[in-house]
Amino acid sequence: MQKKTNSSLPRLALDSIPTPGLNAKSITGLVKKTGKITGYQLSNGEVLDKPQAVALAKQGGISGVGIAHRSGTEYLKSLPDETEANNLTNLPAVPPQYLM
Repeated sequence: MQKKTNSSLPRLALDSIPTPGLNAKSITGLVKKTGKITGYQLSNGEVLDKPQAVALAKQGGISGVGIAHRSGTEYLKSLPDETEANNLTNLPAVPPQYLM
């Protein structure tokens, strides 16, 4: 049996960790509605709703994230890397009007 370290425990909460492609974007902002994340802004300025972003991440189009789920809904979660500055919860909010 493999020993679980503290750094591996957060990864166990993820359903999958897609391998990012060479042109994968990073998430630079969050679209929120009443405090809940409804979308993500990517490093190229594109804004995707949550299902679109999950689908893109599964295809390797977004780096630094894993796929998790809650109440039957999939969402993106930061990969643990000992740096809090790049955690999704620390990213700036993007006005909801950018989400089309």
